Amino acid sequence: MPLPEVCVVFVMRTGADGLEVLLGERLTGTARGRIVGVGGALQGEETARDAAVRGLLEEVGVGVAASDLREAGVVEWHFPTRRTLSEQATVFVCRRFTGVPAATATFAPRWFALAGIPYGRMRADTVRWLPGVLRGGGVDARFTFGADLSTVVMEAS
Repeated sequence: MPLPEVCVVFVMRTGADGLEVLLGERLTGTARGRIVGVGGALQGEETARDAAVRGLLEEVGVGVAASDLREAGVVEWHFPTRRTLSEQATVFVCRRFTGVPAATATFAPRWFALAGIPYGRMRADTVRWLPGVLRGGGVDARFTFGADLSTVVMEAS
């Protein structure tokens, strides 16, 4: 059975201390309190690229052109003890955008210097693949989480 498809976008800019990435605190749902990238589930016949454009606008008020999204790869998250959390994400990086990120009812955005990303507040798999993506690389990885829904028990690429 195919996994539900989502997208996640890492918007980057040059700030006072060098490169920064837009992340945010999830304010609702099972990821509440975690720091995550911007994104969401694909709707209907929407492509991951279209969902990324829509998700950035809906979640933080940032506009991007689909052509400015660099597809960095795919990450799968498997939760055998809670299958409804399992999903496949297309990962994008973007360096051109319009607007100023603003909080919504579900997401509180914030710019982080690359050296200050709070990996301890993110899902345990993120530190294993996000640094490479933010340096211009790609990802093709699958992570299986334990019964606590936090511990990575298996990784494949």
